[in-house]
Amino acid sequence: MRNFKELKVWQKARVLVKEVYLVSAKFPSEERYGITQQFRNATISISNNIAEGCGRRTDADFKRFIDISCGSATETENMTYLALDLNFIKTEEHQKLISAIEEIQKMLIGLYNSLN
Repeated sequence: MRNFKELKVWQKARVLVKEVYLVSAKFPSEERYGITQQFRNATISISNNIAEGCGRRTDADFKRFIDISCGSATETENMTYLALDLNFIKTEEHQKLISAIEEIQKMLIGLYNSLN
C-alpha cells in the first residue's frame, strides 16, 4: 500500500477541491442540487480515487483507480466550461481552474504510465 498523502498529484487535487468549493459557492441557489453538486462531486472524486487506489494491494488495482481519477478530472474540466458558458464563473476563474486541472491530468497520466 502507498501513502496517498505523499503524492503531489493528490495534494494538488485536494487544493483544487477547495478552489471549486469557493467558486461554486457563488453559483445560483437553484443550482445547489444540479451543477454545483455535480461540479463538486466530480472534483472530489479525483482525490478520492487516488486515495482509494493507494489503499489497494496491487499496481493493477492502483492503476485502475488512477484511470478513474483521470475520468473525474476530465468531468471537472467539462464542468468548468459549463459554468463559464452559463456565466456562473468569470473568465479569470475559468482559466485558473483549467490550468490546475490540466496540471493534475498530466500528473495522473505520468503516474499511470509509471505503473506499466
